[in-house]
Amino acid sequence: MPLTLDEALARIPAWAAATELETSYLAGGITNKNYRVNVDGQAYVLRLVGANTEALGIDRRHEYAATQAAAGAGVAPEVVDFIVPEGCLVTRFIAGRPARPDEMRQPETIRRVAETLRRVHAMAPIPGTFSPFKVVAAYRQLALDRGVKDFPANFDWLLARLQVVEAAFQAAPVAPCPCHNDLLNENFLIEDGTGRLVILDWEYAGMGDPQFDLGNVAAQHGFGDEQDRLLLENYFGTVTPPAWARHKLMKCASDFREAMWGLAQLGISTLDFDFLGYANNYFASLTAGFTEARFEEWVAGTSPFA
Repeated sequence: MPLTLDEALARIPAWAAATELETSYLAGGITNKNYRVNVDGQAYVLRLVGANTEALGIDRRHEYAATQAAAGAGVAPEVVDFIVPEGCLVTRFIAGRPARPDEMRQPETIRRVAETLRRVHAMAPIPGTFSPFKVVAAYRQLALDRGVKDFPANFDWLLARLQVVEAAFQAAPVAPCPCHNDLLNENFLIEDGTGRLVILDWEYAGMGDPQFDLGNVAAQHGFGDEQDRLLLENYFGTVTPPAWARHKLMKCASDFREAMWGLAQLGISTLDFDFLGYANNYFASLTAGFTEARFEEWVAGTSPFA
C-alpha cells in the first residue's frame, strides 16, 4: 500500500529532530500526491506515489536516478531523499511559477525549451528505456486485461497507422539518449529570480529517441508548423527533411501514448478524474494527425537515405 503523509514524514531521518515542520498540498498531480514541506526554514517537495503506478511502467528507482542526473545538469530540482522500497521522492522546493501554455508557444520560450532538452539529451546514460510504440502496446494490453471497453471505433485503423510509423523509425534507428518523455505543461516551471526553465516529474524518464521529447512538447502545447520549425532550428541548428518528418510523426506517437494512458488509467485508477474524456481528446488529435495530407510524405521521409 502507498505510504500516508505521516508515514512518509516519519521515514525522513533528517527531519526527525525538526523543531518546525509544516505541510501543504500541492495541487495539479493526477497519478501522485505532492506536498510542500517546510522544515526549520527550508522548503522541500515530498511525492507520495499513487496506487498501482508500477502497472503504468513506472520504476521509482529509475525516476530517482533520472531526477538526480537532471538535477546535476541544472534542469531539475535537487534530490534530497528517497524512501525505499515505496519510492517516495524528496526534492528541494523551487520557488517559481508554471509556464503558461500560450507562453510555451512564444519564440523565446521555444528557444529555451530546445536548449534545456539539449542538456537533458547530453546527460550520461540513465536506467530504463522508453519507446512510445511499446508503451502503446503495453497500455492497450493493460486496458484489455482490466476490462476497459471504451476504445474508439477507429482504434484498429489508428493502431495500423502507428505500426506504419514504427516500421519507418525502425528502418532508420537513432542512438538512444536520456529523455524525459512526459513534457506536459504542468511539468515546466520558471524559477523566480533566475528565469531558469526547470522540468519536473521524471517518472517516465529513460533512454529513448530524443525526437520523442521534441514531438511530445510540441504536441502537448499545440505547436503548428511555425513553432515546430523554430523548435527544430533551435535544437538542431538546421531543419533537415528527415528531422521534420520524424518530428511530425512523433507528435502523433505522443498523442497515441497519452490517449492510451487515459484508457489504462480507466482500468487501474480509483481517482475521481475523467480519464475517458482525457483519452478521447487525444484520440481526436491523433486521428487528425493520421489523416493529415502529408502523412505518407512524412513516413517516406524519416530516413536520411530515403
